[in-house]
Amino acid sequence: MKYFIKTYGCQMNESDSERIAGWYESRGWKGTKKIEEADEIVINTCSVRQSAEDRVYGLINNLAKSKIILTGCMLRYPIADLKKKLPAVSEFRKISEFKVRDPKFAIRKSQIHAWVPIMEGCSHFCTYCVVPYARGPEKSRPFEEIVCEVEELAKRGYKEIALLGQNVNSYGKDLKTNPNFKIKNPKLKLKIKNFKKFKTPFALLLAVLHETPGIEKISFITSNPWDLPDDIIEAMGLPKIDRYLHLPVQSGDDEILRRMNRPYTVKQYLLLVKKIRRRIPDIKIGTDIIVGFPGETEEQFQNTVKLCQKVGFEKAYIAMYSPRPSTAAFKFEDDVPYEEKKRRWRILEELLKRERIKG
Repeated sequence: MKYFIKTYGCQMNESDSERIAGWYESRGWKGTKKIEEADEIVINTCSVRQSAEDRVYGLINNLAKSKIILTGCMLRYPIADLKKKLPAVSEFRKISEFKVRDPKFAIRKSQIHAWVPIMEGCSHFCTYCVVPYARGPEKSRPFEEIVCEVEELAKRGYKEIALLGQNVNSYGKDLKTNPNFKIKNPKLKLKIKNFKKFKTPFALLLAVLHETPGIEKISFITSNPWDLPDDIIEAMGLPKIDRYLHLPVQSGDDEILRRMNRPYTVKQYLLLVKKIRRRIPDIKIGTDIIVGFPGETEEQFQNTVKLCQKVGFEKAYIAMYSPRPSTAAFKFEDDVPYEEKKRRWRILEELLKRERIKG
């Protein structure tokens, strides 16, 4: 029996698909690169923007008759509604139903680099974002479980790991009163004692993983500006930690940030960037930006342009605002025309391209 997995969306979805592949192969199935050869087709979906969902609809409408299983973030919608829209889908199955938690079963695409999820979900509720609805509230993996996975990866020859979470800065906050946060391994307990200065769980995790023999590079996605204390910045300065930080700003205007429910101002963001660069001079910073958020004026957009000029981002993922059902912003009037969103998108793309060439 053969399976095929089509993945849309973020690195977390890529990691989930690796574990889904492991679930199949532990049962004797074989993967195929040709979708038409598959006995079962798994579509791991993204729901962050309407365009991502449209690609799923387009793919399913063009598939020959095979057993199709839909999983991932689109399962935030009622199953009855999905069945009406996608009658060709045989099964709607949550990621957890694949029972893929054991990382040993993951079929990783790379032999050098590995995705390592450290937490799932988000509890913040930015007004435009579906993640809290699609993946639920923040839930951290046990500290010791992550360390064991990374040590196992190192033994298997992996040199680079990327820690994944919707907001890795808040890793472990839900574990402080959880018995899973208690460390059983005596060697790990001793190692943790050497890092007393790291009070934030994520900073401690970075410091401990940094000591893993064989691991040469540690990166992570994603951090948020409102939740980045000094000890995480200090841990980011350790030699093995990647000198790239993805720090989504979303807008360069305080009023738009307020309406997005992003709890920081432009001034606070710029001060944070300055502090990080002072501590880690060779760091490069990337970001996410949304243009055309409901009510965004030309002046407010130009404030975003000014912020980009001040920061000098290494890279930026620019998205045109897309109304998402269930989110608070879905109730706002989507009053910036598509052509205007596209114009603003092009301006930022060109600006960032020039900044990269200069850099």
